[in-house]
Amino acid sequence: MKAKAVCRFIPSSPRKMRLVVDLVRGMNVEKALEVLHFQPKHAAKTAEKVLRSAVANLLNNDQGSTRIDTSNVVVREAFVDQGPTMKRISPAPMGRAYRIRKRSCHLTIVVEEV
Repeated sequence: MKAKAVCRFIPSSPRKMRLVVDLVRGMNVEKALEVLHFQPKHAAKTAEKVLRSAVANLLNNDQGSTRIDTSNVVVREAFVDQGPTMKRISPAPMGRAYRIRKRSCHLTIVVEEV
């Protein structure tokens, strides 16, 4: 049985978020939560929140016939897509202007019971 969680418009660049998400892809959920909790990067907090949401969705979508043990749950898919980019202007020397791109991303995590 599969369940997924999506967090959209995260104010972090996709490149930085992919560094964190690549660590937990294919990992057991308990081990992945432990890795994300002690990861020093800022994107790890958001990734941990989305992973916990995906596990909760799996437990809530259960039909009630069997109880799901979280030790048997695996991160099946985890990917980051680029979101919209806010464009800002910063003053530069000699009357010029530099463009600042504030990127955002969408994070999707799919968990599955083994």
